[in-house]
Amino acid sequence: MRILFLHPNFPAQFRHLASVLAQDPNHQVVFGTAREEGKMPGVFKAIYKPSRDAAPQTHHYVRPLEGAVLTGQAMYRVGQKLMEQGFVPDIIYGHSGWGPTLFMKDLFPKSQLLCYFEWFYRSHGSDCNFDPDDPMGIDDELRVRVKNAPILLDLYGCDRGLSPTQWQRQQFSPEFQSKITVMHDGVDTEFFQPKPGSKLVLPSIDLDLSHVDELITYVGRGMEPYRGFPQFMRSVVLIQKRRPNCHVVVVGEDRVCYGRQLPDDKTYKQLMLEELSSSLDLSRLHFTGRLPYDHYLQVLQASSVHVYLTYPFVLSWSMLESLSAGCLVLASNTAPVTEVIRDGENGLLVDFFSPETIADRVDEALDDRDRMAAIRSNARDTILQNYDLAKLLPQHLQWMSEGL
Repeated sequence: MRILFLHPNFPAQFRHLASVLAQDPNHQVVFGTAREEGKMPGVFKAIYKPSRDAAPQTHHYVRPLEGAVLTGQAMYRVGQKLMEQGFVPDIIYGHSGWGPTLFMKDLFPKSQLLCYFEWFYRSHGSDCNFDPDDPMGIDDELRVRVKNAPILLDLYGCDRGLSPTQWQRQQFSPEFQSKITVMHDGVDTEFFQPKPGSKLVLPSIDLDLSHVDELITYVGRGMEPYRGFPQFMRSVVLIQKRRPNCHVVVVGEDRVCYGRQLPDDKTYKQLMLEELSSSLDLSRLHFTGRLPYDHYLQVLQASSVHVYLTYPFVLSWSMLESLSAGCLVLASNTAPVTEVIRDGENGLLVDFFSPETIADRVDEALDDRDRMAAIRSNARDTILQNYDLAKLLPQHLQWMSEGL
């Protein structure tokens, strides 16, 4: 079988699928991507480069669509070269919205086109207009409607689609949902497993917290309102005042991955440190930056309480990975978190907007560790039962091949 994966990043959601397929000599795996870094045994990377960026004079509603079209054209040209070299895919599996999938059915009309539908934008009822301090105007609402254009083209053109959670699928209009299967990518539970008594020592960044008994952890690709970074930082002030021996570790890059950037290139980390500078004990607050997977795992394994906050948006892999590692996860009472976590059973839920409640529940978790041990065990069981890569990967491969 010949498989063409498409994603601007590499290997992203297709890491495990591409890896296992490439190990079989009966398969030929090509990965179309914009990312030159990284490699995977048996996977041929086909790099696409749009001829230009979306034009500044293009109406700002339409600029994302223009960018997707330019990306689609670039991938079409790469696909032509693959065809000239004798590669015609049986299956094309791409992440929708970025553009590389747009014209694949035109180039390879007999191939099965599968799309990973992670998100459908809505002006109300999910991430947009969630924060009362960041209301949307009419211009924003119209822009959001047009932003779905490349996704709608994929919905029309694809043979089948997949979303990782029920709630993410429900963002799509009912007339499209029958085309979309719900199946999570899966968590490597062999890698993300508990290590009771673990202490955090990362010599590569000169961080030794082996003496710490109360460790609060927070993980994100970036530091932004979408993942509750401001609320978390405000809760840290309260937590530090109440618990003088508690340390806090923040994993992630000082950037915005989702949502609006601040003006003048200021980051949310800078903003919050300025706002809270007189109240924070910086000797007990540690920013690690981006970490290799094995170091990231050590953070989770050593965590006393792991805080995960999110707008009603795409569910982070890190939340499921933290549950798999046996973390006591304190998460926002928002969708799709509540699809996974049941308060007091396999985690703790809090009001996204309340730093005081976050701090209160941190106290609850640290003061009653015997009860929390059962919650940690249930967290691990939740992933083993419903999100284990070992179970989901064969199902995912079966789903891929259904139309052949």
